[in-house]
Amino acid sequence: MKQYIFTIIFTATITYALAWGVWRLSLKYRLYPGIRDRDVHKTPTPRLGGIAMFLGVTAAFLVSSQNPYFAIFWADPVSVWAILGATLLIVLVGVADDVWDLDWMIKLGAQFLAAGIIAWFGQLQIYSLPIGGLWVNSSWVSFTLTVFSIVIVMNAVNFIDGLDGLVAGVCLIANGVFFAYSYMLVRDTGASSYFNLASFIAAVLIGACIGFLPLNWSPAKLFMGDAGALMLGLLMATSAISITGILDPAIVGDNDEFGRSQLLGAFIPILLPIVVVLLPLLDFGLAVIRRMRAGKSPFSPDRKHLHHRMLDMGHTDRDAVLVFYSWTAIVSLSFLLMYIGTQYQWPGDYLIGVVFGVVGVAACLAVTFLPSRRSLPQPQSVSTPERPSNDLRAVV
Repeated sequence: MKQYIFTIIFTATITYALAWGVWRLSLKYRLYPGIRDRDVHKTPTPRLGGIAMFLGVTAAFLVSSQNPYFAIFWADPVSVWAILGATLLIVLVGVADDVWDLDWMIKLGAQFLAAGIIAWFGQLQIYSLPIGGLWVNSSWVSFTLTVFSIVIVMNAVNFIDGLDGLVAGVCLIANGVFFAYSYMLVRDTGASSYFNLASFIAAVLIGACIGFLPLNWSPAKLFMGDAGALMLGLLMATSAISITGILDPAIVGDNDEFGRSQLLGAFIPILLPIVVVLLPLLDFGLAVIRRMRAGKSPFSPDRKHLHHRMLDMGHTDRDAVLVFYSWTAIVSLSFLLMYIGTQYQWPGDYLIGVVFGVVGVAACLAVTFLPSRRSLPQPQSVSTPERPSNDLRAVV
């Protein structure tokens, strides 16, 4: 665990220092676009923070290559270099889009290419699904499923990038929960080492988000742009996919020692990586349906995302971001508690997670949809008639 903590601190420190440098250089050379119609901010703000995040992530990977504790996934360096190569590609395209506003077809093509690099050259594919010991027998089915999963998560994370600190905070919470899950899962399956690629990527993303958030918190000095959001989605999907290579579906689905509830023992390992990005996926799905029904491209920008709707309800920018944080934490922690309950035979097993989730979701619904005090009509003060003045100057 100490090595993971060091990775988080190292990545956060490098990312913060580089983000501050990118911010200063962007202001000096005016490397920021104008305000668009769908933007919430009113002041032109640099959008190149993704560069700093990528360099921080790259530095963490390179340092890990010299750490004997992480030699387990550097034993086959092709996978790691494929991840870094795909990440570099998506960051370059994201930076180009942040500067020149690329056509959505170019961006989508680059996303499929980056996902293909990870699946084909990195050999990180969904070979098995821990659902009753299901194996993906066809290599082309595995490749296609992997590529589409990565592209969907990338766009889901990118779609919610609309408020100060929103993506960085949501990904920080999601990767924090996923790190705890992957670490416990590897330990509980009896692996000889707790060090694995999935937990390492999650730790690196935690550090990158921590380091970037101080400059991205409302009012933001620096945005991560498409480069940062697409990078986070790419690496989050990659870490979730790599965890499927650690698990033996037969153990998860058929062995009572892995969890008292075979049903939850089978489904939680695949559900948790999904629910940690549930909110971005929901926003992504609604946006695609909305735009296609209007006869538009599914990637055409608009101002009807969930965070935009919350602003229209009367929530402030910061309130909306905190509500999104709460949703992410409640949903992901509920599934984590279900796993812990079944694994460690808590009283009530998964019911603790269910109760926590139901209460949390109810509270989040109330906070989300109840009108904010700022949106309610304010009572007008009743003015009292002025009393005649006894001051002679008032008469004169």
